[in-house]
Amino acid sequence: MPQADHSGQTDTSDETVILGVDTHKDTHVAFVIGAQENALGHCAFPTTTAGYRQLLSWAKGFGNLQRAGMEGTSSYGTALTRYLQEAGVRVLEVNQPDKGNRRRRGKTDVIDAEAAARAVLSGRAKAVAKTSDGPVEIVRMLKMTKESATKSRSQAINQLKAVVVRADPALRESLTGLTNPRLIQRCADLERPAPTTAEAAAVYTLRSLARRILVLTEEIDDLTAQITATIAASCPALLDCYGVGPDTAAALLVTAGDNPERLHNEASFAALCGVSPIEASSGKARRRRLNRGGDRRANSALYTIVIARLRWNAAPATTSPADNPKVRPAARPSDASNVTSRERSIRSSPHPAARPPLRSPQPLDIHRGIKLAVRYLATVRVAAINLWLSGHGL
Repeated sequence: MPQADHSGQTDTSDETVILGVDTHKDTHVAFVIGAQENALGHCAFPTTTAGYRQLLSWAKGFGNLQRAGMEGTSSYGTALTRYLQEAGVRVLEVNQPDKGNRRRRGKTDVIDAEAAARAVLSGRAKAVAKTSDGPVEIVRMLKMTKESATKSRSQAINQLKAVVVRADPALRESLTGLTNPRLIQRCADLERPAPTTAEAAAVYTLRSLARRILVLTEEIDDLTAQITATIAASCPALLDCYGVGPDTAAALLVTAGDNPERLHNEASFAALCGVSPIEASSGKARRRRLNRGGDRRANSALYTIVIARLRWNAAPATTSPADNPKVRPAARPSDASNVTSRERSIRSSPHPAARPPLRSPQPLDIHRGIKLAVRYLATVRVAAINLWLSGHGL
Protein backbone atom coordinates (compact mmCIF):
# COMPACT_ATOMS: atom_id res chain seq x y z
CA MET A 1 0.00 0.00 0.00
CA PRO A 2 1.26 3.53 -0.65
CA GLN A 3 2.86 5.08 2.39
CA ALA A 4 1.91 8.64 3.27
CA ASP A 5 4.69 11.15 3.13
CA HIS A 6 4.39 13.28 6.24
CA SER A 7 7.19 15.64 5.32
CA GLY A 8 6.06 19.23 5.62
CA GLN A 9 2.88 18.30 7.48
CA THR A 10 1.85 20.13 10.63
CA ASP A 11 2.19 18.54 14.06
CA THR A 12 -1.39 18.58 15.35
CA SER A 13 -0.68 17.12 18.80
CA ASP A 14 -1.54 20.43 20.50
CA GLU A 15 -4.34 21.38 18.11
CA THR A 16 -7.51 22.51 19.87
CA VAL A 17 -9.77 23.90 17.12
CA ILE A 18 -10.41 23.18 13.42
CA LEU A 19 -11.78 25.64 10.89
CA GLY A 20 -14.23 24.85 8.11
CA VAL A 21 -15.04 27.32 5.34
CA ASP A 22 -17.75 27.35 2.68
CA THR A 23 -16.49 29.75 0.01
CA HIS A 24 -18.53 32.08 -2.20
CA LYS A 25 -17.87 35.06 -4.44
CA ASP A 26 -18.70 37.85 -1.98
CA THR A 27 -18.66 36.17 1.44
CA HIS A 28 -17.05 33.16 3.12
CA VAL A 29 -18.90 31.32 5.88
CA ALA A 30 -16.58 29.96 8.59
CA PHE A 31 -17.36 27.32 11.23
CA VAL A 32 -15.08 26.34 14.11
CA ILE A 33 -15.25 23.04 16.02
CA GLY A 34 -13.16 21.77 18.90
CA ALA A 35 -10.92 18.73 18.97
CA GLN A 36 -13.73 16.88 20.80
CA GLU A 37 -16.16 17.52 17.89
CA ASN A 38 -18.03 20.22 19.79
CA ALA A 39 -19.31 23.19 17.79
CA LEU A 40 -17.82 26.51 18.90
CA GLY A 41 -19.27 29.09 16.52
CA HIS A 42 -19.83 30.29 12.97
CA CYS A 43 -19.68 33.63 11.18
CA ALA A 44 -19.63 35.15 7.68
CA PHE A 45 -16.78 37.35 6.43
CA PRO A 46 -16.35 39.44 3.25
CA THR A 47 -13.89 38.29 0.57
CA THR A 48 -11.45 41.13 1.16
CA THR A 49 -8.02 41.39 2.75
CA ALA A 50 -9.60 42.85 5.88
CA GLY A 51 -12.20 40.06 5.85
CA TYR A 52 -9.48 37.38 5.65
CA ARG A 53 -7.66 39.02 8.55
CA GLN A 54 -10.85 39.11 10.63
CA LEU A 55 -11.65 35.47 9.80
CA LEU A 56 -8.23 34.24 10.92
CA SER A 57 -8.27 36.33 14.10
CA TRP A 58 -11.81 35.16 14.93
CA ALA A 59 -10.91 31.48 14.42
CA LYS A 60 -7.72 31.73 16.49
CA GLY A 61 -9.73 33.30 19.30
CA PHE A 62 -11.23 29.85 20.05
CA GLY A 63 -7.87 28.12 20.48
CA ASN A 64 -4.81 26.78 18.65
CA LEU A 65 -5.67 26.61 14.93
CA GLN A 66 -3.44 24.48 12.69
CA ARG A 67 -5.75 22.95 10.07
CA ALA A 68 -8.64 24.21 7.97
CA GLY A 69 -11.00 22.44 5.57
CA MET A 70 -12.31 24.35 2.61
CA GLU A 71 -14.48 23.83 -0.45
CA GLY A 72 -13.32 25.38 -3.71
CA THR A 73 -9.65 25.98 -2.91
CA SER A 74 -8.97 26.45 -6.63
CA SER A 75 -11.87 28.81 -7.35
CA TYR A 76 -13.63 31.13 -4.87
CA GLY A 77 -11.33 30.03 -2.05
CA THR A 78 -7.99 30.51 -3.82
CA ALA A 79 -7.13 33.86 -2.21
CA LEU A 80 -8.21 32.73 1.26
CA THR A 81 -6.26 29.49 0.86
CA ARG A 82 -3.14 31.46 0.01
CA TYR A 83 -3.68 33.81 2.99
CA LEU A 84 -4.14 30.95 5.49
CA GLN A 85 -1.13 29.06 4.16
CA GLU A 86 1.03 32.16 4.55
CA ALA A 87 -0.21 32.36 8.15
CA GLY A 88 0.95 28.78 8.83
CA VAL A 89 -2.46 27.08 8.63
CA ARG A 90 -2.54 23.81 6.71
CA VAL A 91 -5.48 23.98 4.27
CA LEU A 92 -7.11 20.75 3.11
CA GLU A 93 -9.37 20.41 0.09
CA VAL A 94 -12.86 19.18 1.02
CA ASN A 95 -15.22 17.58 -1.46
CA GLN A 96 -18.91 18.35 -1.54
CA PRO A 97 -20.90 16.81 1.33
CA ASP A 98 -22.40 13.37 0.98
CA LYS A 99 -25.69 13.56 -0.92
CA GLY A 100 -27.41 11.28 1.58
CA ASN A 101 -26.50 13.55 4.48
CA ARG A 102 -27.52 16.58 2.47
CA ARG A 103 -30.97 15.09 1.84
CA ARG A 104 -31.43 14.37 5.53
CA ARG A 105 -30.04 17.62 6.95
CA GLY A 106 -30.74 20.05 4.15
CA LYS A 107 -28.34 22.55 2.67
CA THR A 108 -27.09 25.86 4.06
CA ASP A 109 -23.73 27.59 4.00
CA VAL A 110 -23.33 27.01 7.74
CA ILE A 111 -24.02 23.27 7.35
CA ASP A 112 -21.48 23.04 4.52
CA ALA A 113 -18.84 24.89 6.55
CA GLU A 114 -19.42 22.60 9.53
CA ALA A 115 -19.20 19.54 7.28
CA ALA A 116 -15.85 20.80 5.97
CA ALA A 117 -14.46 21.15 9.49
CA ARG A 118 -15.70 17.70 10.53
CA ALA A 119 -14.22 16.16 7.37
CA VAL A 120 -10.81 17.41 8.47
CA LEU A 121 -11.26 16.18 12.04
CA SER A 122 -12.41 12.71 10.93
CA GLY A 123 -9.57 12.33 8.44
CA ARG A 124 -11.80 12.10 5.37
CA ALA A 125 -10.24 15.26 3.97
CA LYS A 126 -6.61 14.44 3.23
CA ALA A 127 -5.76 16.32 0.03
CA VAL A 128 -3.54 19.33 0.70
CA ALA A 129 -4.65 22.39 -1.26
CA LYS A 130 -2.44 23.84 -3.99
CA THR A 131 -0.46 26.90 -3.01
CA SER A 132 -1.05 28.77 -6.31
CA ASP A 133 1.74 31.24 -5.67
CA GLY A 134 4.64 30.02 -7.80
CA PRO A 135 5.72 29.39 -11.40
CA VAL A 136 3.00 26.77 -11.95
CA GLU A 137 0.34 29.39 -11.28
CA ILE A 138 2.06 31.60 -13.87
CA VAL A 139 2.00 28.73 -16.36
CA ARG A 140 -1.68 28.07 -15.62
CA MET A 141 -2.72 31.64 -16.37
CA LEU A 142 -0.62 31.81 -19.53
CA LYS A 143 -2.01 28.47 -20.70
CA MET A 144 -5.58 29.60 -20.03
CA THR A 145 -4.98 32.74 -22.12
CA LYS A 146 -3.41 30.74 -24.93
CA GLU A 147 -6.30 28.28 -25.06
CA SER A 148 -8.84 31.08 -25.41
CA ALA A 149 -6.75 32.74 -28.15
CA THR A 150 -6.43 29.41 -29.97
CA LYS A 151 -10.19 28.87 -29.87
CA SER A 152 -10.82 32.38 -31.15
CA ARG A 153 -8.36 31.89 -33.99
CA SER A 154 -9.98 28.59 -35.01
CA GLN A 155 -13.37 30.26 -34.99
CA ALA A 156 -12.08 33.15 -37.13
CA ILE A 157 -10.51 30.74 -39.64
CA ASN A 158 -13.76 28.80 -39.97
CA GLN A 159 -15.70 32.04 -40.47
CA LEU A 160 -13.23 33.24 -43.10
CA LYS A 161 -13.55 30.02 -45.10
CA ALA A 162 -17.35 30.20 -44.84
CA VAL A 163 -17.29 33.72 -46.29
CA VAL A 164 -15.03 32.56 -49.14
CA VAL A 165 -17.51 29.80 -50.04
CA ARG A 166 -20.35 32.33 -50.37
CA ALA A 167 -18.28 35.06 -52.01
CA ASP A 168 -18.57 36.33 -55.57
CA PRO A 169 -17.19 33.79 -58.11
CA ALA A 170 -14.37 36.07 -59.23
CA LEU A 171 -13.20 36.61 -55.63
CA ARG A 172 -13.72 32.98 -54.70
CA GLU A 173 -11.70 31.70 -57.67
CA SER A 174 -8.78 33.98 -56.79
CA LEU A 175 -8.66 32.46 -53.31
CA THR A 176 -9.29 28.81 -54.23
CA GLY A 177 -6.46 26.31 -53.78
CA LEU A 178 -4.39 28.41 -51.37
CA THR A 179 -3.00 26.98 -48.16
CA ASN A 180 -4.24 28.47 -44.92
CA PRO A 181 -1.24 30.79 -44.39
CA ARG A 182 -1.38 32.06 -47.97
CA LEU A 183 -5.17 32.44 -47.86
CA ILE A 184 -5.00 34.46 -44.65
CA GLN A 185 -2.21 36.68 -45.92
CA ARG A 186 -3.97 37.23 -49.26
CA CYS A 187 -7.17 38.25 -47.48
CA ALA A 188 -5.26 40.52 -45.09
CA ASP A 189 -3.72 42.34 -48.08
CA LEU A 190 -7.10 43.06 -49.71
CA GLU A 191 -8.11 46.68 -50.17
CA ARG A 192 -10.50 48.05 -47.60
CA PRO A 193 -13.71 48.97 -49.45
CA ALA A 194 -16.81 50.61 -48.06
CA PRO A 195 -19.30 47.80 -47.28
CA THR A 196 -22.08 49.25 -49.40
CA THR A 197 -22.75 46.12 -51.49
CA ALA A 198 -22.70 42.40 -50.78
CA GLU A 199 -19.47 41.93 -52.76
CA ALA A 200 -17.77 44.82 -50.97
CA ALA A 201 -19.01 43.56 -47.58
CA ALA A 202 -17.48 40.13 -48.31
CA VAL A 203 -14.08 41.72 -49.06
CA TYR A 204 -14.34 43.91 -45.97
CA THR A 205 -15.18 40.88 -43.81
CA LEU A 206 -12.39 38.73 -45.25
CA ARG A 207 -9.85 41.47 -44.61
CA SER A 208 -11.06 42.00 -41.05
CA LEU A 209 -11.08 38.29 -40.20
CA ALA A 210 -7.65 37.71 -41.75
CA ARG A 211 -6.08 40.53 -39.76
CA ARG A 212 -7.70 39.24 -36.60
CA ILE A 213 -6.19 35.81 -37.29
CA LEU A 214 -2.73 37.29 -37.76
CA VAL A 215 -2.98 39.21 -34.49
CA LEU A 216 -4.17 36.09 -32.63
CA THR A 217 -1.36 34.03 -34.18
CA GLU A 218 1.19 36.55 -32.95
CA GLU A 219 -0.39 36.46 -29.49
CA ILE A 220 -0.34 32.64 -29.42
CA ASP A 221 3.32 32.53 -30.44
CA ASP A 222 4.21 35.03 -27.72
CA LEU A 223 2.28 33.06 -25.07
CA THR A 224 3.96 29.83 -26.17
CA ALA A 225 7.36 31.46 -25.76
CA GLN A 226 6.42 32.75 -22.31
CA ILE A 227 5.17 29.31 -21.23
CA THR A 228 8.32 27.64 -22.51
CA ALA A 229 10.57 30.14 -20.75
CA THR A 230 8.70 29.74 -17.44
CA ILE A 231 8.86 25.94 -17.58
CA ALA A 232 12.53 26.00 -18.59
CA ALA A 233 13.33 28.22 -15.60
CA SER A 234 11.39 26.18 -13.03
CA CYS A 235 11.47 22.59 -14.36
CA PRO A 236 13.94 22.29 -17.28
CA ALA A 237 14.24 18.50 -17.06
CA LEU A 238 10.58 18.08 -18.04
CA LEU A 239 11.08 19.68 -21.46
CA ASP A 240 14.12 17.44 -22.04
CA CYS A 241 11.92 14.34 -21.97
CA TYR A 242 11.23 12.96 -25.43
CA GLY A 243 7.69 13.71 -26.61
CA VAL A 244 7.05 16.43 -24.00
CA GLY A 245 6.34 19.89 -25.38
CA PRO A 246 5.34 23.14 -23.69
CA ASP A 247 1.61 22.38 -23.83
CA THR A 248 1.82 18.86 -22.38
CA ALA A 249 4.40 19.96 -19.83
CA ALA A 250 2.16 22.83 -18.75
CA ALA A 251 -0.82 20.50 -18.32
CA LEU A 252 1.18 18.11 -16.11
CA LEU A 253 2.65 20.93 -14.02
CA VAL A 254 -0.75 22.53 -13.48
CA THR A 255 -2.08 19.19 -12.26
CA ALA A 256 0.83 18.73 -9.84
CA GLY A 257 0.68 22.33 -8.55
CA ASP A 258 3.31 24.56 -7.00
CA ASN A 259 3.61 22.20 -4.01
CA PRO A 260 4.07 18.72 -5.54
CA GLU A 261 5.20 17.38 -2.16
CA ARG A 262 1.49 17.02 -1.37
CA LEU A 263 1.58 13.99 -3.72
CA HIS A 264 2.93 11.05 -1.72
CA ASN A 265 4.37 9.02 -4.62
CA GLU A 266 3.98 8.17 -8.30
CA ALA A 267 0.80 6.22 -7.56
CA SER A 268 -0.80 9.39 -6.17
CA PHE A 269 0.06 11.29 -9.34
CA ALA A 270 -1.23 8.40 -11.48
CA ALA A 271 -4.56 8.53 -9.63
CA LEU A 272 -4.66 12.31 -10.03
CA CYS A 273 -4.18 11.89 -13.80
CA GLY A 274 -6.81 9.16 -14.06
CA VAL A 275 -4.46 6.35 -15.17
CA SER A 276 -4.56 4.19 -12.03
CA PRO A 277 -6.74 1.06 -11.92
CA ILE A 278 -9.87 0.95 -9.77
CA GLU A 279 -10.93 -2.15 -7.87
CA ALA A 280 -14.10 -3.69 -9.32
CA SER A 281 -14.13 -7.12 -7.68
CA SER A 282 -17.27 -8.94 -6.61
CA GLY A 283 -17.65 -12.45 -5.22
CA LYS A 284 -15.16 -14.76 -6.91
CA ALA A 285 -14.44 -12.27 -9.67
CA ARG A 286 -11.21 -10.37 -9.11
CA ARG A 287 -10.72 -7.56 -11.55
CA ARG A 288 -9.88 -3.89 -11.91
CA ARG A 289 -11.42 -1.34 -14.21
CA LEU A 290 -10.07 1.76 -15.89
CA ASN A 291 -10.11 5.03 -13.99
CA ARG A 292 -12.56 7.43 -15.64
CA GLY A 293 -11.89 10.21 -13.16
CA GLY A 294 -8.88 12.37 -12.42
CA ASP A 295 -7.69 15.42 -14.28
CA ARG A 296 -8.68 14.74 -17.88
CA ARG A 297 -6.32 17.41 -19.25
CA ALA A 298 -3.38 15.67 -17.60
CA ASN A 299 -4.73 12.36 -18.92
CA SER A 300 -4.85 13.84 -22.42
CA ALA A 301 -1.29 15.15 -22.04
CA LEU A 302 -0.01 11.68 -21.11
CA TYR A 303 -1.88 10.26 -24.11
CA THR A 304 -0.22 12.80 -26.42
CA ILE A 305 3.23 11.98 -25.03
CA VAL A 306 2.74 8.24 -25.43
CA ILE A 307 1.40 8.55 -28.97
CA ALA A 308 4.36 10.78 -29.91
CA ARG A 309 6.76 8.17 -28.58
CA LEU A 310 4.96 5.32 -30.31
CA ARG A 311 5.04 7.24 -33.59
CA TRP A 312 8.63 8.49 -33.62
CA ASN A 313 10.61 6.56 -30.99
CA ALA A 314 11.01 2.95 -32.11
CA ALA A 315 13.66 2.00 -29.54
CA PRO A 316 13.18 -1.59 -28.31
CA ALA A 317 11.49 -1.94 -24.95
CA THR A 318 13.92 -2.64 -22.10
CA THR A 319 11.31 -4.38 -19.97
CA SER A 320 8.24 -6.42 -20.62
CA PRO A 321 5.30 -7.48 -18.44
CA ALA A 322 6.26 -11.08 -19.21
CA ASP A 323 9.57 -10.56 -17.35
CA ASN A 324 7.71 -10.20 -14.04
CA PRO A 325 5.69 -13.25 -12.98
CA LYS A 326 3.46 -11.09 -10.75
CA VAL A 327 2.28 -8.99 -13.69
CA ARG A 328 -0.75 -10.17 -15.62
CA PRO A 329 -0.14 -10.50 -19.36
CA ALA A 330 -1.59 -7.71 -21.46
CA ALA A 331 -3.93 -8.29 -24.38
CA ARG A 332 -1.13 -7.47 -26.86
CA PRO A 333 2.25 -7.98 -25.15
CA SER A 334 4.30 -6.27 -27.84
CA ASP A 335 2.26 -3.06 -27.91
CA ALA A 336 1.76 -3.03 -24.15
CA SER A 337 5.46 -3.51 -23.41
CA ASN A 338 6.35 -0.71 -25.80
CA VAL A 339 3.88 1.61 -24.10
CA THR A 340 4.99 0.50 -20.65
CA SER A 341 8.63 1.25 -21.36
CA ARG A 342 7.70 4.69 -22.69
CA GLU A 343 5.43 5.44 -19.71
CA ARG A 344 8.30 4.49 -17.40
CA SER A 345 10.81 6.60 -19.32
CA ILE A 346 8.50 9.63 -19.06
CA ARG A 347 8.93 9.54 -15.28
CA SER A 348 12.41 8.06 -14.81
CA SER A 349 14.51 9.45 -17.71
CA PRO A 350 14.35 13.24 -17.51
CA HIS A 351 17.84 13.75 -18.97
CA PRO A 352 18.45 13.27 -22.73
CA ALA A 353 21.49 11.05 -22.07
CA ALA A 354 19.31 8.64 -20.11
CA ARG A 355 16.82 8.14 -22.94
CA PRO A 356 17.09 5.16 -25.29
CA PRO A 357 18.55 5.83 -28.75
CA LEU A 358 16.11 7.14 -31.33
CA ARG A 359 15.74 6.29 -34.97
CA SER A 360 15.43 8.88 -37.66
CA PRO A 361 11.85 10.22 -37.74
CA GLN A 362 9.74 8.34 -40.28
CA PRO A 363 5.96 8.76 -40.26
CA LEU A 364 3.84 5.64 -39.94
CA ASP A 365 1.48 4.39 -42.58
CA ILE A 366 -1.84 6.23 -42.25
CA HIS A 367 -3.84 3.00 -41.85
CA ARG A 368 -1.52 1.78 -39.15
CA GLY A 369 -1.82 5.15 -37.44
CA ILE A 370 -5.62 4.89 -37.41
CA LYS A 371 -5.47 1.38 -35.99
CA LEU A 372 -3.00 2.53 -33.36
CA ALA A 373 -5.32 5.31 -32.24
CA VAL A 374 -8.26 2.89 -32.06
CA ARG A 375 -6.22 0.43 -29.96
CA TYR A 376 -5.15 3.11 -27.51
CA LEU A 377 -7.68 2.27 -24.78
CA ALA A 378 -6.86 -1.43 -25.07
CA THR A 379 -3.07 -1.09 -24.97
CA VAL A 380 -1.95 2.08 -23.23
CA ARG A 381 -4.27 1.71 -20.28
CA VAL A 382 -3.77 -2.04 -19.89
CA ALA A 383 -0.04 -1.39 -19.82
CA ALA A 384 -0.54 1.39 -17.28
CA ILE A 385 -2.50 -1.00 -15.06
CA ASN A 386 0.22 -3.64 -15.33
CA LEU A 387 2.86 -1.05 -14.51
CA TRP A 388 0.88 0.09 -11.45
CA LEU A 389 0.40 -3.49 -10.27
CA SER A 390 4.07 -4.33 -10.66
CA GLY A 391 5.04 -1.23 -8.68
CA HIS A 392 2.88 -2.37 -5.75
CA GLY A 393 3.82 -6.03 -5.82
CA LEU A 394 0.33 -7.29 -6.68
